Amino acid sequence: MILAVDIGNTNIVLGCIEDDKILFEARMATDLIKTSDQYCAELKVMLSLFEVAPEDIDGSIISSVVPPVLNSFKTAIRKLTGCSALVVGPGIKTGLNIRMDNPSEVGSDLIVAAVAAIAEYGAPLLLVDMGTATTITAIDESGAFVGGCICPGVKISMEALTGRTAQLPGISLDEPRCAIGKNTRDSMRSGIMLGAAAMLDGLLDRMEAELGAKVTVVATGGISKFVLPLCRRKMVYDRSLMLKGLKLLYARNVRA
Repeated sequence: MILAVDIGNTNIVLGCIEDDKILFEARMATDLIKTSDQYCAELKVMLSLFEVAPEDIDGSIISSVVPPVLNSFKTAIRKLTGCSALVVGPGIKTGLNIRMDNPSEVGSDLIVAAVAAIAEYGAPLLLVDMGTATTITAIDESGAFVGGCICPGVKISMEALTGRTAQLPGISLDEPRCAIGKNTRDSMRSGIMLGAAAMLDGLLDRMEAELGAKVTVVATGGISKFVLPLCRRKMVYDRSLMLKGLKLLYARNVRA
């Protein structure tokens, strides 16, 4: 059994995988000031919640876009399980051809998601990840990572709008009833939610045209399930894409 961990700016997604089966998927808050002992305690509680004993974990793999938390979590895993975690980064075998100006700048989360999406859905494809930021990754017909775009996330947009205006209230990210709002809250909800959906539809059309081929669109990330129903573009939602990618990378680098 392996422990797979994806450390994002807002949440840490983790799960245990055994024989290609994801036994559970859970989330905890990302906190820059927590020590390795605090993460160790949280991880122990999380594993016990899903009835997984630390001694049953044979190995682990981590993807992170938050370097300070990465070091603390690596230490926490070693303290709890005795295993040294494999970290997605330079030197790891991904099997992914990255055609970027500077491949080392590509976030490990984008690499993990791309590896899983190619294996699961084939190429060409466009991969949407909606979290703290909204990213779209382009994979061409040969399966090469050729680029993408990075946009402000839905929550970031909402926080900026309410934080920098004196009279606009905080709102929940519910589905808007219509595009033309009849009050302030409905107008904001329309702008944020339908605006995100329209942005995705427009960018996906433009990126597909640049790739020059009909593509499969795969979406993941916690916000995706709220925005995808509002999009006109057909997309496949895969909640566990990151864990699938981490499992594949672990197999390519450790079991081999």
